[in-house]
Amino acid sequence: MTPAIPTMSEFRIERQDNGLIHLVFDCQGRSMNVFSNKAIHELGAFADWLRESDVRGVVVRSGKASGFCAGADLTELGVAYDMIVAAPAYARFDMAFNHFFPLGHAIRRLESSGVPVAAAIAGVALGGGCELALGAHYRVTSDSRRVLLGLPECAVGLLPGAGGTQRMPRVVGLELGLEVLLLGRNLAGQEAIDAGLVDAIVPEGEEVAAAEAWLLSDAATSVQPWDRPGATPLTHADIAPAIERHRARELARMLGHEPAPLAILDCVELGLIQPIDGAIRAEMSVFSGLIQRAEARNMIRTLFLGKQAYDKASRDGSLAPAVNAAAEQIKAIISEAVATCPDLRLAGFLPDGAAREPVQARPGADFWIRARGDLLAALGGVSGKLRTIAEPLAGNEGLQLDYAVTANGAIPAYLGGVSGLAEVA
Repeated sequence: MTPAIPTMSEFRIERQDNGLIHLVFDCQGRSMNVFSNKAIHELGAFADWLRESDVRGVVVRSGKASGFCAGADLTELGVAYDMIVAAPAYARFDMAFNHFFPLGHAIRRLESSGVPVAAAIAGVALGGGCELALGAHYRVTSDSRRVLLGLPECAVGLLPGAGGTQRMPRVVGLELGLEVLLLGRNLAGQEAIDAGLVDAIVPEGEEVAAAEAWLLSDAATSVQPWDRPGATPLTHADIAPAIERHRARELARMLGHEPAPLAILDCVELGLIQPIDGAIRAEMSVFSGLIQRAEARNMIRTLFLGKQAYDKASRDGSLAPAVNAAAEQIKAIISEAVATCPDLRLAGFLPDGAAREPVQARPGADFWIRARGDLLAALGGVSGKLRTIAEPLAGNEGLQLDYAVTANGAIPAYLGGVSGLAEVA
């Protein structure tokens, strides 16, 4: 006997006459689906219900025309960061692991429920949305130009923490998987088919019917490739050359300022040599350390929240001229600081095109640690001027300024604009 359907507000279950059900992702009060804490726990409750149900198969689809799912609720993530770093140091890892693991655990329970799951994707499936799709046994997209699958977490100082670092390389191969994870490469259309990320592309509006057809066919399966009898993880020798090549490139690119790319490589290196259950826990262990770093908070503030606020104000005409004026003043001050301390360029301060010329980096991967004293001395000499310029811009305008000084190259995103730099200097 099928147990009672769990109460949900971010998802809904629609029963079909053919024995299938639709799990419809439709966040209340939002124009785009995101994984809030509520949505995450609802997905887990559904996965547990599904294991005991008598349904023939599940179509996971969106109830919104805007797309499948854009990823995590970054505002909630920022609140979680503050909660974790406010806790005693000895408690932070467990707090982070327990707070963030439920999404990865829910997707794992969904794919191992014993019921075939097909994802019908129309529009973007990014971040956690892509991770949910990777947990399905079959993925079909429409041929709309809006369809895009990817894992862009690295761009805001994070890593995919719901199995993305483990399933993506397993599905598309190690090299392409690393490009998706580290370089922000998105896949769609024939490229997604060729990579094995998508099983079928159909005309727009037919993706749900195509997902149902697969679930009702003899080809339907409830077993992922990594769960098939005889499936074995890769050996470290299989992955080490690619890992080291990408690690060397990332260190040359950012000299260790941004921890996310190196953490992603750690996830892949630790996880692909394990069965999936150990792999997703290894991933979350790395994530639980990364989320305690200030760089992720800073990059979310500048490149997501700040950009969102800046772009919205630009569109509706409410952007105060003082924001861009302050950003240009700060850029000029940073340019002077770079002239007296060229090593600031190695820390990511690139105020103009000329500053992007190759700079002779000090050997080793610990540049930031060894040069920190010199850099802080240079920044300390201008921090008072920066604060004087930024102080009149409070609240939303301060957030807009943090993005503006990142966008114009004055202050690198990992330092969090003027707000974050004030904490460092």
